[in-house]
Amino acid sequence: MTIFAKRAFHRLARHQLGLLAKVLDLPSGSFDLRSNMAGIAVSGEITLHAEHIYVQASQPFGGFDTGILIRACKGRKDYTGGPNNFTSLDLLREPNKLARMVRMVLERDRP
Repeated sequence: MTIFAKRAFHRLARHQLGLLAKVLDLPSGSFDLRSNMAGIAVSGEITLHAEHIYVQASQPFGGFDTGILIRACKGRKDYTGGPNNFTSLDLLREPNKLARMVRMVLERDRP
């Protein structure tokens, strides 16, 4: 992955996770949106972290079907949270579908 492709991925994922926050009705200031560029051999991660939910996008080596990690958490200082749930990176393009998936995880795994 070139540095230009990585920057484009981070820019797009940050934008789409911002849209997800809107669909989830997360008030401004109630969540963090972070980007970790990581090293040259990986895509890095873009994370939406709110009081009860943690959503992270990356381009995994094994394929796009596990590119989004979703888990419940106990606040914005909880970086391990509940069980990991993975879904397709393609859902970044569909914030309403991704929001349904996030709500499903929250209903099932919320501490």
